[in-house]
Amino acid sequence: MKAFTIAALALALLAPPAYAQLNSKRHAGDEQKKADPGRPKVDENAYKAALERIPEPKEKYDPWGVARPADAAKKSK
Repeated sequence: MKAFTIAALALALLAPPAYAQLNSKRHAGDEQKKADPGRPKVDENAYKAALERIPEPKEKYDPWGVARPADAAKKSK
């Protein structure tokens, strides 16, 4: 009887998360958001022109520059 009670309790604890995964009412409006007519269109030419206006850096960026001492960087070059 003890094993049956433990098994029933385990199934009762697993049921709410499984039920929550089956509930799809939250995501019912996702299709409407994708086809929103008031949303501005993305202009690819303007995007590419904006990327070209970004200046090239003079020095190459070193993300580990702060973590390494300055002497180690000079020795490796």
